Amino acid sequence: MPKLLVIHGAGMNMRGKVQLDVFGPMLLPEYDEHIRKYAAEHGFEAEIFHSNIEGEVINKLYDANDKGFDACIINPAGYSSGYRALYAAMSQVKFPSIELHISNPARRGGQSEVAKVARGVITGFGIFGYSLAMRGLKDILAKA
Repeated sequence: MPKLLVIHGAGMNMRGKVQLDVFGPMLLPEYDEHIRKYAAEHGFEAEIFHSNIEGEVINKLYDANDKGFDACIINPAGYSSGYRALYAAMSQVKFPSIELHISNPARRGGQSEVAKVARGVITGFGIFGYSLAMRGLKDILAKA
């Protein structure tokens, strides 16, 4: 079973508490429930990680690389731009990554720098975006 790392970036712990008009009322633990369900449906063993500290996210990426993870989905949230060490780490790991956003940051004028090192980007599909990302990763891994 392929191992998938799912990373929730800075501020994701505030989902369902603030900016409800943008992100909706779903709390982070509810996101995780959906993600685990989607992972089971797509045949992934998922490990979910959240941190508001960039260095912890970087260390998690390197650790996953060393442990032979097969893929990563990252919702960078507050790490979308200005975090060069994070982008460097993402470009150095062996596995493909998909950047994911529940909303569409471009609608708010945001542009993610993480997209430059991600294999693909999914935005604006809400929680279902995780299922789409897993479907894409499953296809990528099958072709590898």
